[in-house]
Amino acid sequence: MYSVGRNKKPNDRPFAYHHEIELEIATLTNLGVGLGRVPHPDEPASKWVVMVPFTLPGERVRARVFRNHKNFSEADLVTVLTPSPKRIEPPCPIFGRCGGCQYQNFAYDEQLAWKRRQVEELLKYMAGIEFPVSPVIGSPVEYGYRSKITPHFNAPRGDGSELPIGFLRQGTRFDIIDVPRCEIATAPINARLAESRANVRAKAANGDYQRGGTLLLRDASGHVTTNYDEIVTETVGDLKLKFLARDFFQNNPFILPAFTGYARDQAAASGARFMVDAYCGSGLFALTAAPAFEKVAGIEISESSIIFAKQNAVSNNLTNVTFQAGDAAAIFAGLTFPAADTVVLIDPPRKGCDEAFLQQLFAYGPRAVVYVSCDPATQMRDLKSFLAAGYELTAVQPFDLFPQTRHLECVITLRKAAKPVDAVA
Repeated sequence: MYSVGRNKKPNDRPFAYHHEIELEIATLTNLGVGLGRVPHPDEPASKWVVMVPFTLPGERVRARVFRNHKNFSEADLVTVLTPSPKRIEPPCPIFGRCGGCQYQNFAYDEQLAWKRRQVEELLKYMAGIEFPVSPVIGSPVEYGYRSKITPHFNAPRGDGSELPIGFLRQGTRFDIIDVPRCEIATAPINARLAESRANVRAKAANGDYQRGGTLLLRDASGHVTTNYDEIVTETVGDLKLKFLARDFFQNNPFILPAFTGYARDQAAASGARFMVDAYCGSGLFALTAAPAFEKVAGIEISESSIIFAKQNAVSNNLTNVTFQAGDAAAIFAGLTFPAADTVVLIDPPRKGCDEAFLQQLFAYGPRAVVYVSCDPATQMRDLKSFLAAGYELTAVQPFDLFPQTRHLECVITLRKAAKPVDAVA
């Protein structure tokens, strides 16, 4: 499946390229990869870590090494010698070759159990604390849930009739595997996918592409668009939210009512009268939380997203919500809510919060913070800063917005710790 880079000599220590080994899988990494240990060939008394995708804890497998790193090796799965009792037959015929899913061979209850465990381990090893993690709230739909996909294709060769259109092949950076159907995408997307693929291949045959490209298929309440600039409408509970098809919006509509409802309830439980949504986008969290507060302010660097957020507030008759475009250097400037009576909700990009934002947030000093993250690793990194700034962790609740994959969302709730009496004096 894998190949060594052109003109690059492989590192053959501790294992030669394509050397086969047997090992037992002990755990899963937060990348969804099985991890086992074997005796080091040069130092049998010590153990060497080997990573094997698409294997499950407790399994004994045969694997073929394709890359050695400083502290571990990567290997392809050759065969499962002793399968896990939780191993199931994946419904997708290209599972194991497509890099999109990691867990289709894993019973769903076990997927949720391992995702909870991974959050616990990130808390312990990245934030340096042990704290009870609530059971992961699973998606009510395990397949056919994803409302946006972006298949890719490389520069066409020949007449383009066999051009692969899909996602990256597992373990590669450029090789595209052909995906005629995606099992985790919604039914309307799969119905439209065949047409989109045929159009690309027809254009490729006509010589319209000199390089590769990316398609967009966005399903909003059953309407599928392939136009990046089309305005689409998504329904979340009683709300109807408009945004551009290309813009970020959570891609599992089936779990959104529970997900946004939890975030709202955690924010309201702080006792704050006001809420600030500091990465508000087109208004998802601000508008779903609005009925629980006197006033809500949404702040977003993207001015185009703010335009949609304002329109969404008006169309949903929510008069206690305002939105403003905030400069990254002074995102809380002009905010009139008293910090002691305000809760801030943040849903940053995968990279987490940058230091400048955190310092502004701590300088403002809200009563509580609800932190939503699509990458618990960067969230736990940021948690250390919150703890150092005088905030206490009160709840950790993972949500599985992405069944069959390693990804998950995690919501942590923090409150500003009361100052000791002697400190006040």
